[in-house]
Amino acid sequence: MIVAITGGTGFIGKGLLTRLLEHGNTVRLLTRNPDLSKKSTLLEVYECDLATAEIGQLSAMLDGVDVLYHCAGQLNDSSIMKALHVDATRKLAEAASGRVAHWVQLSSVGVYGPVAEGIVTEKSVPNPVGQYEITKAESDKIVVEAANQGGFSYSILRPSNVFGAGMSNQSLFGMIAMIDKGLFFYIGKPGASANYIHVDNVAEGLMRCGIMASAKGQIFNLSDYCTIEHFVEIISDALGRTPPRLRIPRAMARLAGNTLGRLPGFPLTASRVHALANYSRYPIARIQQQLGYRHIVSMEDGLRELVGAYKQRSQHTN
Repeated sequence: MIVAITGGTGFIGKGLLTRLLEHGNTVRLLTRNPDLSKKSTLLEVYECDLATAEIGQLSAMLDGVDVLYHCAGQLNDSSIMKALHVDATRKLAEAASGRVAHWVQLSSVGVYGPVAEGIVTEKSVPNPVGQYEITKAESDKIVVEAANQGGFSYSILRPSNVFGAGMSNQSLFGMIAMIDKGLFFYIGKPGASANYIHVDNVAEGLMRCGIMASAKGQIFNLSDYCTIEHFVEIISDALGRTPPRLRIPRAMARLAGNTLGRLPGFPLTASRVHALANYSRYPIARIQQQLGYRHIVSMEDGLRELVGAYKQRSQHTN
């Protein structure tokens, strides 16, 4: 099978790229890095910046592709999110129409909005807040509209917070450090949700979206779940620490986060309070039932791996 991938050198894309090559696919990789060493004779590297690419460049890469995995994204720099998530996706969809058989879109549960509690399913109405979430929702819409016009079939995968040892997002490493130093505390009533998914599980979900006929025309949420208390207990055990017990009211934490959260080094921000006192869940019954999906890395194993990476980093900085 001939597949193409954008974002194949990113946190999620790297794992997907490895799996695609291991399964014997010919992979066309769109990258800005011309010095990327070829891992396999099955890998074809196309030097191109998706944000500035011409339609002709993209068309050459996509001609005759069975599956396109669109994983390119920007989490941190809001100034280029629209150019990458919206404008580039629109160009890519134009180039893919009639050339690509199936498009797998990597999205995010963030498109549903900052849901504080309750169940969020694929039938929930998107209500994005924030530049990343808004532009990702628009990107999804572009893909669906192009597919509905007959350009290709599609699947959309919406993972929750993706984690793993190679993650660039430092929030979980910061949380581990707080637990390690005995500074972590809970916020609000017990039973808050830890909605995370290991990066290898995301690659598994993407692969299934690409090869299974039952994935066509479908949107799938992907997440793992445990309570924040169990989440912290796993980390504490891996660190050899006693689990924390301190808990402060959510109203107090929200006030502190809103008023002092911008101060350098202050442990609470509005987004952090939301994350630690969130009671939403993202069931994955659809992807389990329709695609036979099962986690290949458990929450516990993934967190222990992450703590191991934290310990290595700590040794190198000491």
